Amino acid sequence: MTSYALRNASPAKSRADAVVIGVVPGKGRRGTPQLAEGAQDVASAYGRRLAPMLSSLGVRGKAGEVAKVPTHGTIKSPLLVFVGLGEEPGPREVRAAAGNAARAVTNAASVALALPADGVELVRAAMEGYLLGGYTFTDYRSNGAERESAAEIVLLTPLARRKEATAALEAALAVTTATTTTRDWVNVPGADLTPPVFAESVTRAVRAATKASGSKVRVTVRDEKELAKLGCGGILGVGQGSAAPPRLLEMEYRPKGATTHLALVGKGITYDSGGLTLKPGSGMATMKSDMAGAAAVVMATLAIAELGLPVRVTTYAAMAENMVSGASMRPGDVLRTYSGKTVEITNTDAEGRLVLADALTMATEKEPDLIVDVATLTGHMVQALGDRIAGVLGDDPSVAQVLAAAETAGEDAWPMPIHEYIESRVHGSKIADLAQHDWVRWGGGLMAAAFLREFTAGRPWAHLDIAGPGYNSGGAVGHWTPGGTGYGVATLVELARSLAESD
Repeated sequence: MTSYALRNASPAKSRADAVVIGVVPGKGRRGTPQLAEGAQDVASAYGRRLAPMLSSLGVRGKAGEVAKVPTHGTIKSPLLVFVGLGEEPGPREVRAAAGNAARAVTNAASVALALPADGVELVRAAMEGYLLGGYTFTDYRSNGAERESAAEIVLLTPLARRKEATAALEAALAVTTATTTTRDWVNVPGADLTPPVFAESVTRAVRAATKASGSKVRVTVRDEKELAKLGCGGILGVGQGSAAPPRLLEMEYRPKGATTHLALVGKGITYDSGGLTLKPGSGMATMKSDMAGAAAVVMATLAIAELGLPVRVTTYAAMAENMVSGASMRPGDVLRTYSGKTVEITNTDAEGRLVLADALTMATEKEPDLIVDVATLTGHMVQALGDRIAGVLGDDPSVAQVLAAAETAGEDAWPMPIHEYIESRVHGSKIADLAQHDWVRWGGGLMAAAFLREFTAGRPWAHLDIAGPGYNSGGAVGHWTPGGTGYGVATLVELARSLAESD
């Protein structure tokens, strides 16, 4: 069991097995790199030896650099870890550098982080980065090998005795725990996380969270029979081709004194073959991750409850598996959604918007002050923004709130428009109320958002398309590790915090 602490102590005198310090570039083209804020005592201990040592290690202070060196008694700790912060490091740079350091420190029973931490945002960033950067998923390794965590992780900061720093540490621990659980679920193969299994996993997580923190979160799971009685044609239509039936999960967190109500909706396609509009083989490789939005909203809700944020939260996770069989929905079919609106199907691989339609309508019935849905929705958004940036669409005030929360949380997001001409495409069906898809190559991500807006009843709403950043197919970068990233958890928790503070 790892312990976490804040201390106002000298990194040079720390007896931790490893001390992590930051390096920033020197001024000018040939400027000598300097140790960052928080590491001055280490610079004094090394004196004139520091510059040539950094030079021999090839450390220039650029972001992404990592180097380790034994101290031979120059400072109390036996191992010194240098991480590049780049110029003018802020929370984003500190978070990434801490993540890089986490993978460099192995077999250490204790670690002291002497990164810039003279502000509460930096305190949170350093701890989040280190904990997320050291994440591994080894459940399917035959030897069961798992990276050993340090027994003690200490962040050295002059704010150690201040309440706001302690609160920042608590927030970091809650967010990272929620994010790593989200990553775990996303990384589980689709065969082992069908909708019923996913729903049961969430139920267990809610029970465990309630037992651990005393936070009261109610959870309700609706099976395929109840969904049929309710008329949830979107979820049922997507799930009807699978042997594993769909589920709709609802969570409710209602703290005393809450005056703001936030509704969260997540896409939970546990595996997406594309249905009869079959994906190419290469496009299926990571489709176990198509439930990342549902995982994010669920775990964000539990983190919000653990932190006791005074905001009412109602969360819906629409879970289905989009498979191929004789029972699969067909292009040309018409589904009647929970709202009563009918939808013509032209592309069974555009299934996420169908399950979200039912869940969004249910969310509107609760009359929340703000609805935010999170979904790995469209490849168009990846083409537009790349694989590290989420697109945010909706009404301007709601989009602005989500973007501000993402900036504070350190998650990259960018606003995208829903133009009136895009809306006309959603009403292009000749036989149903709405067209689900139209095969026009341009603006597909915008059309998907326009479709979702039809089910928001005019309430304040923002759509977070995480098709790019929800899953990392490449190598580790900063606090991002391969596989599920847990994108969205930190943004949603920060959004709830901002709503509480604005009351």
